[in-house]
Amino acid sequence: MKILIVEDNPQNMKLATTVLQKSGYDTLQAVDADSGIMIARQELPDLILMDIQLPGMDGLTATKLLKGDRLTSDIPVIALTAFAMKGDRERIIEAGCDDYVSKPINYKEFLVTVARWLPPEA
Repeated sequence: MKILIVEDNPQNMKLATTVLQKSGYDTLQAVDADSGIMIARQELPDLILMDIQLPGMDGLTATKLLKGDRLTSDIPVIALTAFAMKGDRERIIEAGCDDYVSKPINYKEFLVTVARWLPPEA
C-alpha cells in the first residue's frame, strides 16, 4: 500500500513516515500542495495524508482539486491538522476530506484511521 504524505513540517513528516513505514506501508512525500497534487496524479497512491496549513495553497484547496480530478477523485484523503476546535472536523469533512487526524498524532489512533481507509490486502 502506497501512502502520500503532504506535510511541510519536517518533524511531523518524519514521524508520520516512520510510523507508516514501520507498519509496512510505502510512503511518498510532498512538502507543499502543488507537489502533492503532482505526485498524486503521477503515482496514484492508495491514500493521501494532507496537512491543512501548507505554504502557498492550503490543504483544503488541494483536496478539492484532487477530488475534482477524475484521475484522483477516488483516493481517500485524511486531513492532518492542528485544528482541533469544535466544528473543525465538520468543516474539514465538508471541504472534501474523507477523515481527520489531529496533531500531535497518537500513533495507535493514527494507524487505525489509516487502515480504515485502505482497501483490504488481497
